[in-house]
Amino acid sequence: MKIYIKITAFFFYLILAMNAVAQTGDAISTSGDSESVADASEKETDFTALVQELNSKSFSKKAVAIDLLTEVKDPRVLPILQTMQAGDLYYRKSDKVIVKAKKVDEGLHLTDAISGEDLGVVGKREAKKITINNTLRRQLREKVAVLELTADEKNIRLNAARNLIKSPDPELLAVLENAVSTESNQGIKHLINVSIALIEVESEDQSLRLKAVEKLGTAVEPEAVVVLRKLTEKNEDGSFKEANLKVAELAEEKLKNIETKLFFYQGTENLFFGLSLGSVFLLAAIGLAITFGVMGVINMAHGEMIMIGAYTTFFIQQLLPKDLVDISLAIAIPAAFIVSGLVGVLIERLIIRHLYGRPLDTLLATFGVGLILQQAARTYNSNNVPVITPSWMSDAWAPNGAISFNFNRMYIIIFSIVVLLSLTLLLKKTLFGLQMRAVTQNRAMASSMGIRQNWVDALTFGLGSGIAGIAGVALSQITNVGPNLGSAYIIDSFMVVVFGGVGSLVGTFSGAIGLGVINKMLEPSVGAVIGKIIVLIFIILFIQWRPRGLFALKGRFVED
Repeated sequence: MKIYIKITAFFFYLILAMNAVAQTGDAISTSGDSESVADASEKETDFTALVQELNSKSFSKKAVAIDLLTEVKDPRVLPILQTMQAGDLYYRKSDKVIVKAKKVDEGLHLTDAISGEDLGVVGKREAKKITINNTLRRQLREKVAVLELTADEKNIRLNAARNLIKSPDPELLAVLENAVSTESNQGIKHLINVSIALIEVESEDQSLRLKAVEKLGTAVEPEAVVVLRKLTEKNEDGSFKEANLKVAELAEEKLKNIETKLFFYQGTENLFFGLSLGSVFLLAAIGLAITFGVMGVINMAHGEMIMIGAYTTFFIQQLLPKDLVDISLAIAIPAAFIVSGLVGVLIERLIIRHLYGRPLDTLLATFGVGLILQQAARTYNSNNVPVITPSWMSDAWAPNGAISFNFNRMYIIIFSIVVLLSLTLLLKKTLFGLQMRAVTQNRAMASSMGIRQNWVDALTFGLGSGIAGIAGVALSQITNVGPNLGSAYIIDSFMVVVFGGVGSLVGTFSGAIGLGVINKMLEPSVGAVIGKIIVLIFIILFIQWRPRGLFALKGRFVED
């Protein structure tokens, strides 16, 4: 019995001991959390005090605060110092709060520099700019460069390296050399090396200059090319203006290699812009290929259908909250198709259906409709309306300093192909597509099979107009949106349809891409206007040789 009592007592004391240890651990953990919160609070207090010190009357105290802020590992430091460097750091007179200020018509739009809180718009006299002198400007330039080149975000480092190439500063040489030794991204490292070379090429040390020219010979950035061209300038007698012959000869050799690369890059960029322009032509002409190529209707109001689609995009963005701008195009595309399509159906029911078989009459009638729609847009707003480009379309991919591909044009190329494939599937794989082709090829036979020709005509015209509206959504991202938006593309659309082949979607695609690429390839050598004239002459001569275009299909107006 005593043994059992002893065992029970043992386990009882063991449980008490374990409980005491657990409570001690909790106490330690709570104490640690308290200390962590206290440390964070203390750090925030120190950070706030340092930011507040930027408003000191003493420039030396401001300099000390800038140095101390640079050592603080806080993502808010860089934006604050950048704002101060740009001269947009203010303090509110009423409570001395440090703010970022943006000038607006009503005064100053303030944002709390520390918390990021929007403080609204105040009068210009309610806030005062924090003053800096030349010494602080140099200090800020150095500290901002250090923070940018050592930032965790790749894009910040990349943009910093690009900006430093544009304005190389000998005072930042040590900063750049330190940054290049720690940088892991090869593209950013290359840009930093170019910045160093642009500084060293001005050195009095000739061996250092030769090394700098070697580095510049690996770059295609415009700033590097300008320096190399300057080094290879010659006098009237053919001698180099550069005093050091070795530097000049090396620069000349490197420049030849770079110019070969630049020729290739320029051709690639022109090809991209040609494909982009061709995609715009394709979007603008697909709808016309249906209304003109398939139905035989010369729709001079087609450009206004494009305009309606662009204005629909604008109205969608006005209705959505600002934080939903990035999804505005996903809503605008179907909305523009429906709005422009309904307007097209209305035009067909009220006007076009009375004019089938009379193409010149449809030309005059739709020209009048186009003028009415343009005037309606001018009545609303005679100027261009602002359409916001979503953030995912507003950037560009730049493999190097000589070539750049805009995301918005990339997406338009992809989008135009998707629209073309979708339309092809609609015409080939759906009942409506079958009925439309039947009415186009033989109206009498289609009618005898029970197809309602009137509604097929209306829906076909509406389809063409709806696709034009989708083209307007795309065009709103690369050009101004106004009453004359569609007028700029109507002639090009007709040229594409006629050149590619009336009624052929394959011909429309080939014609659009071909004319777009030819236009952009001609522009650098002869200019945009002369290039268009050459293209027009080419199409006239081509039509004389092949009147029905590249890929002709039998349409209603050429029935036997």
